[in-house]
Amino acid sequence: MKRLWSTDAIVLSRFDLGEADRVLTLITPLEGKVKVIAKGVRRPTSRLGGSVEPFAELRLQLAHGRTFDVVTQVSVGHAWLALRDSLESTATAWYLAELADRSLEERHPAEPIYTLLKRAYELLDAGMGPGRVARWFEMHLTDELGMRPEVDRCVECDRMLEPGDTFRWVPPLGGVLCQRDPGPPAERTGLSLDALKLLKAYQRLDIAALAALRVAVRTEREVEAAMRDFVRVSLERDARSLPFLDLVRAGPGPRLAGRAPEVAQPIETHS
Repeated sequence: MKRLWSTDAIVLSRFDLGEADRVLTLITPLEGKVKVIAKGVRRPTSRLGGSVEPFAELRLQLAHGRTFDVVTQVSVGHAWLALRDSLESTATAWYLAELADRSLEERHPAEPIYTLLKRAYELLDAGMGPGRVARWFEMHLTDELGMRPEVDRCVECDRMLEPGDTFRWVPPLGGVLCQRDPGPPAERTGLSLDALKLLKAYQRLDIAALAALRVAVRTEREVEAAMRDFVRVSLERDARSLPFLDLVRAGPGPRLAGRAPEVAQPIETHS
């Protein structure tokens, strides 16, 4: 085994160790999730300095160690600096990093999820609405994990969903129930036709089309709640970063997810 190895990486989380060290949880394309240690990084004289920070794509050289591999060199490939100018974007970026962290086992290749997180950070950095980026990320993350929600057919009877139906959102069953299959009362939530259309849009439309959508606030909120429930069931736990994100959004003059005006425009999606 070579003692030194190199990788691109994004910091998912970190914690301080001892007086000067810091342990980092990274996502890398080929090695997947790895925990490494940056020795002495908290000292003012550290040559690693502020380079091993979140919200940047890093190029790291590491040395194999007993407990943690050790960061020996670091360069910043791309720092998403504009992302940090908005507290909501920053809080959303932490939320997405937590979802990626909880989706991965250590030392398993994770290139699709790495690419997904990188793209989400690029979108936040470019100014796309944080809520819309979060929904796009949640939908595509569940797809990568093999848990894509069913929004075209009833998850029980397999009948195509029709505009005149009454819909129920049931994450434990994997998606939408039609009116013929009401599902367990304690686990079902009503879903409007507009929310169903928006869920389909997140599955089918590209980024440019999603950014241009005009959707009513209530529909954005409904889909946000639906996808959060779906992710919670899929990952079998609540995200710890959500309370902070919600607190930020509830502050003075919060921006709603996805630059959505109050006036709705019909969402058209195609199979």
